[in-house]
Amino acid sequence: MRIMKIIALGSLWFASGLYAASTAACAGCHGQHFEKKAMGQSKIVKDMSQADIIKALEGYKDGTYGGGMKAIMKGQVANLSNADIKAMAAQMTSGAGVMTHKATEHAAAAAVAAATTVDLNAKCSDKTRISKEDLGNKKEVSESTLGLRKSNLYTESDATPSKTDYTRPAPGAAPRFERAFENAPPMIPHSVEGLLPIKVGNNACLGCHMPDVAKSMKATPIPKSHFASFRPDTKIGAKGEVIKEGKAIKNTSDLKTVVHKLDSLSNARFNCSQCHAPQSKGDTDVANTFKPAFTSDKSKGSSNLIDVINDGVK
Repeated sequence: MRIMKIIALGSLWFASGLYAASTAACAGCHGQHFEKKAMGQSKIVKDMSQADIIKALEGYKDGTYGGGMKAIMKGQVANLSNADIKAMAAQMTSGAGVMTHKATEHAAAAAVAAATTVDLNAKCSDKTRISKEDLGNKKEVSESTLGLRKSNLYTESDATPSKTDYTRPAPGAAPRFERAFENAPPMIPHSVEGLLPIKVGNNACLGCHMPDVAKSMKATPIPKSHFASFRPDTKIGAKGEVIKEGKAIKNTSDLKTVVHKLDSLSNARFNCSQCHAPQSKGDTDVANTFKPAFTSDKSKGSSNLIDVINDGVK
């Protein structure tokens, strides 16, 4: 009977490539064995029955189920068939968990999240390293010091790139990164498995980061600048002149930006991963002497671009 059960579950597992991928993605928030409260809010899936899981997933899909997790889950299950949902419920209640390399990484990474903000420049701004690598005060610069490569230039035997590691805690469990400079697009501090690519009908980022739900999800809210258009109302007049915001202009180099507030997220800001990217773990090639100047401690973790966009413009 045990052999038959394993074979049956194996058949369900391979029944749909989407099912397998979606179940692995679930582990990012719910845990490798579905033992965690996703975002600290959801039910613990491993304690639910197959019928309850099927009801929940079907309800998320048609919009009839869920509270604070409803928005993000609707996008995750939108393309699942009834067979996919039943197969997922069977796997989630089997006790086997998601024994994948990615799921293991999620479980390990979630254990290291402790600080509220991480300074990305801490290691690369070390004074000892700067004194060694800053070329500005050196009278002589060797071949190996001049470039980014810190190995013998005349052989490829030890020329290996640094390992890139994007392993991060699940959404809701990750410490935030301090911005590189004021109003810089913040790096994504959590795992993005199952969240990318962003599509017109499925933008999982909005489920946690829309201003009306961000606080309850312990997420950074999308700033006001993303709910505005900075594109001027511009046209060519009868005499060939440029008319901007109703006024004919000759020089466009120093004109104030007119902010057009929108009732919804600007289409120009919809593709989140165009500016926001997952932060890789790794050593920088050179020391960093750049020190950002923030106007306030608040600006280290939030945006005020819409309020200062015309600062310095005549």
